[in-house]
Amino acid sequence: MQNIDEIANEIVRREGGYVNDPDDPGGATNFGVTIHTMRRLGLDLTGDGKITAADVKALTIKQATDIFKKHYFYRPKIDQLPQALQASVFDMQVNAGGNAIKVLQRLLRRFGEDVIMDGVLGPQSLRAAHNTWAKARGHLVDAYGIERRNYYYRLADRRPASRKYARRRDGGKGGWIIRAEEFISEKFHLTVAEHLERTAKWA
Repeated sequence: MQNIDEIANEIVRREGGYVNDPDDPGGATNFGVTIHTMRRLGLDLTGDGKITAADVKALTIKQATDIFKKHYFYRPKIDQLPQALQASVFDMQVNAGGNAIKVLQRLLRRFGEDVIMDGVLGPQSLRAAHNTWAKARGHLVDAYGIERRNYYYRLADRRPASRKYARRRDGGKGGWIIRAEEFISEKFHLTVAEHLERTAKWA
């Protein structure tokens, strides 16, 4: 089982370096840390009294992994989930914010747990996660990964500008789908044909 440092380093690897894609609501991003996050945390790395794309570019890998561990793992209490779930939920928390926990809460409700989909891991949600883990130990991680993959497809359904993250120009699986499937057993990966069928209605 990976430790938190290994998981955070893997997230940085997936996120890559500096980008500023106009179709990405996150804006300027480096190693997965957005300019909005840096402004929220007051990270003026250039010392000019403003937090701009220059500060995002100045971010180091160590600073990024420290931000992820403190603000995307420990603060939302992902460390208190069943250990096998932590890597996937943490990775999605970096990629999609509180939607990562909402996806988990939606899944827990499907397993019969009475939780509110508020994107917060309070005592009720944590207890529900451990209850479900005890009942469905062999299924919960894959089930979460599949729910996560479905979330990305639904997001692309609603937002055409985001479709390039779910489907490549040649029609193959985009980065979002590949990323979700890194946490799903191979037997549950979509085939090329299934992916093409799922995205066929997109222009």
